[in-house]
Amino acid sequence: MTKIALTERRNPDTVNIDLMNSFEIAQTLNNEDKKVALAIETQLMQIGEAIEVIAQSFLKGGRLAYFGAGTSGRLGVLDASECWPTFGVEHGMVVGYIAGGDKALRFSIESSEDSAEFGLEDLKSFKPTPNDVVVGISANGGPKYVLTVLEEAQKAGCKTIGISSNPEAKLQAFSDIFINPVVGEEPITGSSRMKSGTSQKMILNMLSTGAMIRIGKTYENYMIDVRMMNEKLVDRGARIVSEIAKISYDDAQKYIEKSGKVKTAIVMAMKNLSKEDAENLIKEKGGILRKVIS
Repeated sequence: MTKIALTERRNPDTVNIDLMNSFEIAQTLNNEDKKVALAIETQLMQIGEAIEVIAQSFLKGGRLAYFGAGTSGRLGVLDASECWPTFGVEHGMVVGYIAGGDKALRFSIESSEDSAEFGLEDLKSFKPTPNDVVVGISANGGPKYVLTVLEEAQKAGCKTIGISSNPEAKLQAFSDIFINPVVGEEPITGSSRMKSGTSQKMILNMLSTGAMIRIGKTYENYMIDVRMMNEKLVDRGARIVSEIAKISYDDAQKYIEKSGKVKTAIVMAMKNLSKEDAENLIKEKGGILRKVIS
């Protein structure tokens, strides 16, 4: 009998979960989820190293790509898709690939994780360069799709990061940085969409957000490059300009209308500059607002 991976083992604390009432089920699942943040805490050095690698890649014009199957793939696509509106980055700077393609986002295509060919096709579509960072995500850490991507990405000169809940994950061999939060057995045996998925979501948030902070996409904790694509975001943008530039909300709205960008509006208001001059000054300072207004 082959050794059972940690992500496939039974959880001794939930063996009687089918006998519990609804409150007890909720309490038990909540107790299991509490273990996730503690597991991630053990990996903060590796996560910090990964954040810096990604940030340096961005500063060189490189990209970040997530690859995964099933839940892992969906979470990678989710994190990548949120970077465009939150941090105002160009499409393609952060991308997500899921084994089986876009159809697998809505429908389970379980066999796709066993396909090295899918991995090769998706990596070829990404067109990796030595300035790029490739992240392989897998609870078990052994799907051929992810292993193939990481191995070939290393050959292409990319920095590689592996994320897995399994200490014996095969992807470790192809990861320059291995992030391994040991969240323990799942509440429902083998259901890695639960604690493993939660840990992946938290880690991906940390990687993308941390790297964006490092390259100047925030000022303090404001998202100063937010894309104002709806009423809520326009309001948020005006409030950010008002609070940082210390002007009225109405005046902030006027600067937003003139500039179309939060960061530009702030510099226009604080430095009494035209839109063109404000944008030139921002560019001169590498996009770092703190360097512009300090």
